[in-house]
Amino acid sequence: MNLVAKYINAYLSTIKYLNEMVDEPASLYDLSFEQYLIMQGVAQHDGLTLTDIVAKRQVTRAAVSRQIRMLLRKKYIWQEADVTDRRRMLLHLTKRGQEVERELTQHIELRFDGWLVALGEERATEILKYMLKFDDKVLTDH
Repeated sequence: MNLVAKYINAYLSTIKYLNEMVDEPASLYDLSFEQYLIMQGVAQHDGLTLTDIVAKRQVTRAAVSRQIRMLLRKKYIWQEADVTDRRRMLLHLTKRGQEVERELTQHIELRFDGWLVALGEERATEILKYMLKFDDKVLTDH
């Protein structure tokens, strides 16, 4: 197997596992990976806006808007107009949204702790540094 094929196989299995790490527990709350990430962002920065999420995640406004609409329907988030600019909608977690985000984050962190046991914290940190360097050197340049 050539190097490109090995990279592709490693990528597919790693991404699949990372998605499953979040998707499995998120599905218990009828959430997608992307919806969980939005909830996590709002939990960390109350009053986050659609524009903030688009900039951070580097995805389209339409894609984020769809996910926000779903979270509003599920009553995991609520929004209010910014008093300084009524066109900007500030996002907040509902009480239930806070509970769900906290439960999912704890579940995901427990699964991640299993990685740390298997790899060791030093090796896990090296892998993260490599991923960040790859993102900076390869993905950012293209």
